[in-house]
Amino acid sequence: MGVMGLGPSAGSGTCGRFARLLFIVLLLALVSCTGVASRGQSGECFLRLATTTSTENSGLLKAILPDFEARYRCRVEVIAVGTGQALALGRRGDADVLLVHAKAREAEFVAEGHATARYDVMYNDFVIVGPPDDPAGVKEAQSAAEAFRRIAEAQAPFVSRGDDSGTHIKERAIWAEAGLRPSSDSPWYYSVGKGMGPTLIFANEKGAYTLTDRGTYLSMRKNLPGLVILFGGETIAQNPDPMLHNPYGVLPVNPEKHPGVNYEMAMKFVEWITSPETQAKIGAFGKEEFGQSLFYPVAKR
Repeated sequence: MGVMGLGPSAGSGTCGRFARLLFIVLLLALVSCTGVASRGQSGECFLRLATTTSTENSGLLKAILPDFEARYRCRVEVIAVGTGQALALGRRGDADVLLVHAKAREAEFVAEGHATARYDVMYNDFVIVGPPDDPAGVKEAQSAAEAFRRIAEAQAPFVSRGDDSGTHIKERAIWAEAGLRPSSDSPWYYSVGKGMGPTLIFANEKGAYTLTDRGTYLSMRKNLPGLVILFGGETIAQNPDPMLHNPYGVLPVNPEKHPGVNYEMAMKFVEWITSPETQAKIGAFGKEEFGQSLFYPVAKR
């Protein structure tokens, strides 16, 4: 009998052989396409992780992800963007799992049905950095809002990420707390639309102030001679303003809302990053080089 009834009755000689060959080629192509959709172009497992730039710029992901990839034989495709952009990727189904830091936005994302849940992972904090001579007197401030008011009153240069990232969201909240709303129309306020690393480099070159997560600043500090921590203390325990607390959550994208996502592997990632073993690695990261953790684990099991 021929393939799916494509025997001699479907044609004879060259014509019949061509029909059978065409059917087999089309069938193999269909199987191949199905495999690509579920396993990636080269057939291997992959997981799309949309995450904030701080987890990559600090070196955390480079330190911990090889364990996940080896354990599950699954390559992690890291998409390091601002939290707003990461959430947008999740809303389009262009990421399988998110690791971000804007808790109110994350709650909205879950409420809209784009993620099945949010899980606590870790936290660090924000600090205000700027030129060592501190022309705005930020060191004297009692809160982040007061520090921002001092910068505005002095019209000292300030660099904003301007990218709807978790850091940018926090910056806007601090300005609101200070009763101010600066914009790029202000000659002292620079909105660069960049990640944390490029923003710090720009602030260093301009002799400007900026808001940064502590981890990224510490990981880049040796290349930022014109920036020092002026508000937030030398360690997270010394940070005087609770508003600068910076929690991170992991969110698996909902397969009912976005059928193409790799939900099974996303949940394995959630289980892995919240496991005691990985949480211990997160807590240890940075201690040897910087004398303090860059992130503090808080996952509940």
